[in-house]
Amino acid sequence: MNATLVRTAYSPNVKERRDCSCALFDAAGRMVAQAENIPVHLGAMPFSVTAALERFPPAALEPGDAVLLNDPFAGGAHLPDLTLVTPVFADSDDPVAFVANRAHHADVGGARAGGVAADSTEIFQEGLRIPPVKLFGGGEPNEAVFDLLLANVRTPEERRGDLRAQRAANETGRRRYQSLVERHGRDHLATVLDALQDYSERRMRAALADVPDGSYRFADVLDDDGRGTEDLPVVATVTVEGEAVTVDFEGTAPQTAGPVNAVRAVTVSATYYAVRCVTDPEIPPNAGCYRPVTVQTPAGSIVDPEPPAAVVAGNLETSQRVTDAVLGAFAEADPTRAVAAGQGTMNSVTFGGTDPRTDGPFTFYETQGGGFGGRAGADGMDGVHVHMSNTLNTPVEVLETAYPLRVRRYQLREDTGGAGEFRGGLGLRRDVEVTTEAEFSLVADRHRHAPYGVRGGEPGARGGAYRLSDADESDETATQLPGKTTGALSPGEVLSIRTPGGGGYGDPAARDPAAVARDLRLEKVSGDHAREAYGYDPDDGTGEERD
Repeated sequence: MNATLVRTAYSPNVKERRDCSCALFDAAGRMVAQAENIPVHLGAMPFSVTAALERFPPAALEPGDAVLLNDPFAGGAHLPDLTLVTPVFADSDDPVAFVANRAHHADVGGARAGGVAADSTEIFQEGLRIPPVKLFGGGEPNEAVFDLLLANVRTPEERRGDLRAQRAANETGRRRYQSLVERHGRDHLATVLDALQDYSERRMRAALADVPDGSYRFADVLDDDGRGTEDLPVVATVTVEGEAVTVDFEGTAPQTAGPVNAVRAVTVSATYYAVRCVTDPEIPPNAGCYRPVTVQTPAGSIVDPEPPAAVVAGNLETSQRVTDAVLGAFAEADPTRAVAAGQGTMNSVTFGGTDPRTDGPFTFYETQGGGFGGRAGADGMDGVHVHMSNTLNTPVEVLETAYPLRVRRYQLREDTGGAGEFRGGLGLRRDVEVTTEAEFSLVADRHRHAPYGVRGGEPGARGGAYRLSDADESDETATQLPGKTTGALSPGEVLSIRTPGGGGYGDPAARDPAAVARDLRLEKVSGDHAREAYGYDPDDGTGEERD
């Protein structure tokens, strides 16, 4: 399914960055399998399938139907993520399974091109809100729905292409599952799907039984909401009792004016991901895997807001902080499972305007990689998408071909990984020049609060953003931007995004000197940094040792 979606999509965001996810559900709407895609999509997708079935119960569905939705308060996550749910029939009047996929569309209307408005204060500003509706009925497109949707976006043909790719992906899943029914019979397959979920549940319970019983609390913060409210706490209390765990977010900040509110589906998704990370990531991810996990979210908070809250950045940023908080709590339970904080942000940026090459509108969306946290036995990875984001970058060649943009600098940021026995990964710097009048929106975090280290490791470097008058302007004269901001750029101006590094793991003094020397040789740390953080002097010893 995912291969079909990626191959047939129109937008670079899906085709190149692979900002999409696919999953299979049984006849009751329980998830039974998923592709290796995006954690924030996959943990929340069951909420979408449930919402679709509440609106269109099995008796109201027929072969060829496909239900579209994106409403965050009715099974969605944020408006750019459009989910398509397709029933699978096989010699019966009722569906034997459901296939679903979610794709991040580069524009869904709203106040800002690209659908990620850093300055939104209510969901109505963030784009077209779609409750569950049949996009296809009996195999035929619902042209009225297509017309309504495409009339409200800046790039309708790209949106139409991505929606058709989503349908193609589900059709692939439908055909493949029907072939399984033909080979094995629907009753036998239903038994297998039940057994698979029970198997995952047993393995998760066994993994949780290895975690010491008790309650463990960890608090982290979001920098701000983009509307003037700073230091928003995300608090996770993890209570392990035998073979089950409860994660309670009581004490988390109330919902706020800015768009960092994360609907419950997003919070649950991030929690499930963190639990899998610290137990056994090889447990098949399905509904059974999560039966021993209870998530409690205070209503009216930034992890369970009430409409019409702005939510577009909750999926992007608050999901990351939920992950950091839950992982931090589990580190209190069992330090051997600890991982230092990764960059903790998706660094989402959008550009929009009129492309002078076509005289038509363009919309560009991208997230940026950063440092992964150090963990026992391994340094953090450099320049990768961390935790809830699992996408790729937009290749420079594609970006410059498809949009009136130029990448003027793209590099790892030296000295940004937190020092430790195992250091954090490095952040990135990506400078993008506009070649035409354009507006932009940036949603990022960890510009004020650094990613934490664990077990004596030091924090990773904070992120930052600058507006440059040209590609050669220095930071000293450039305009430093807030982490969540919008604005307009003139031709030749550059948006420079600096992403955070990961936190370090363990006492820096315990780091192998050969590893520090290797970091120096690869320019991952400077000589001054090695001296200060690790107590290592590259000028000591013989020339051979320095080499």
